[in-house]
Amino acid sequence: MIVNLDFYKGKNVFITGHTGFKGSWLCEILTLAGANVTGYALDPPTEPSLFNLSGVDSKINSVIGDIRDFDKLKTAFDKAKPQIVLHLAAQPIVRESYAHPRYTYETNVMGTVNILECVRLSDSVKSFVNVTTDKVYRNNEWEWGYRESDPLDGYDPYSNSKSCSELVTHSYINSFFSGGEAAVSTARAGNAIGGGDFAKDRILPDCVRAAIAGEKIIVRNPYSTRPYQHVLDVLFAYLMIAQKQYEDKAYAGYYNIGSDDCDCISTGSLVQIFCDMWGDMLWESGSEENAPYEANSLKLDCSKLKEVFGWYPRWHIDEAVAKTIEWTKVYLDGGDIEEIMRNQIKDFYNYTKNLSYS
Repeated sequence: MIVNLDFYKGKNVFITGHTGFKGSWLCEILTLAGANVTGYALDPPTEPSLFNLSGVDSKINSVIGDIRDFDKLKTAFDKAKPQIVLHLAAQPIVRESYAHPRYTYETNVMGTVNILECVRLSDSVKSFVNVTTDKVYRNNEWEWGYRESDPLDGYDPYSNSKSCSELVTHSYINSFFSGGEAAVSTARAGNAIGGGDFAKDRILPDCVRAAIAGEKIIVRNPYSTRPYQHVLDVLFAYLMIAQKQYEDKAYAGYYNIGSDDCDCISTGSLVQIFCDMWGDMLWESGSEENAPYEANSLKLDCSKLKEVFGWYPRWHIDEAVAKTIEWTKVYLDGGDIEEIMRNQIKDFYNYTKNLSYS
């Protein structure tokens, strides 16, 4: 099963964090589907940014504001009268969370409280998805994938704040949404890669920056393993969950969204795939002394999502990297960013049906 984008035509959708990497791709998908999109977020977190390059701001109602500012958030929310809410706003970088733990908790925990309050006080919302992370689990450095029933206890401030965001959501479900007022799910996704990610301290953006500069790629933790997947695999899963629980509240729950085992690879292996595809690139280990802790092994068990929805990842790691490079080459050549995004969305969606553009 994959999401039916026709479902979103004419729907009012509210997205927090719409100016980020994932948020920009999500806005592009939904505007193609004919949804009425309102985004609420800070200014784009990077320069350059996919949000500005794609021109998506001209196709949605974009509200620039802080998720910690409840009054401004609620004003935008009430004006939008959303039926579907996707909560992506976050401080998403592990290493940044060590430098700014208070800001990370304020954004990731109280931001979740604020958007859930908007949902609680709304009479229009039928479906809410809180996007968290694969890092919410207590990491035991084991070789098998974490399941939705495993304990939540992220180690670093980012991971832990996302664990707290999950707990906040669980409390709101039990306290306010058990009567069926709105269907609420959390989505715990792995490491998303794709064109237009300019964030620091992420491996493929670091590879691209090194390639542009003609430098060797320095890899901090070449032997750490992660469930890498293309950003469209992740976003279409979010949209699938939001759609299905809108239609039937029995689908609401907690879902891992990760790659197949064959795509849960080491960072060094990912970088080597990039080097082989880009051409004329080399990398070396650059482990730092006294570096902040990051998990060595992380894998998700996605059998629940597969069993409930019949979902499976579409693009394996080689194709995901190839799509990232394809986007990057268009960007470096001064090409049409909106066109390459639309073409990649269409390519992905063509697994089930053609996506027509209006």
